[in-house]
Amino acid sequence: MDSETRFSQAALPVFNGENYDLWAVKMEAYLEALDLWEAVEEDYEVLPLPDNPTMAQIKNHKEKKKTKSKGKIMPFAGISTTIFTRVMTLKSAKTIWDYLKAEYAGDERIRSMQVLNLMREFEIQRMKESETIKEYSDTLLGIANKIKFVGHCQQDKVTGR
Repeated sequence: MDSETRFSQAALPVFNGENYDLWAVKMEAYLEALDLWEAVEEDYEVLPLPDNPTMAQIKNHKEKKKTKSKGKIMPFAGISTTIFTRVMTLKSAKTIWDYLKAEYAGDERIRSMQVLNLMREFEIQRMKESETIKEYSDTLLGIANKIKFVGHCQQDKVTGR
């Protein structure tokens, strides 16, 4: 069993309508590991084969079709049934991905509020008597990473990435 087969058996992250940003990071990494991210990033069209195609053209055409199909099925498999019914008529991985991002990522104002709320949560944190330094540190680090992540996603929306 090769490493790609073992990896593809790893649990696919499933999005249920909450924590879109975390799901998107996991799903992007999953798709990249399976060499399928190109199908999401670029909405390319698989052109028909020319008359009398070469073996290389046939192989390339088949590979492009397979990658595009696998790229589409992965987001379908990675969402709950409720969300699937919203995107099941979309024709490509990119349109599915773009729809989910627009629907669940939130706009700039929401992200700004999330950052402010997280900063407030960070500021009011106090170590509990029953808590170890490691547990307290993990809590603070978790909040700081969320602030960084939401702020980074907000910056990505501004720059268009």
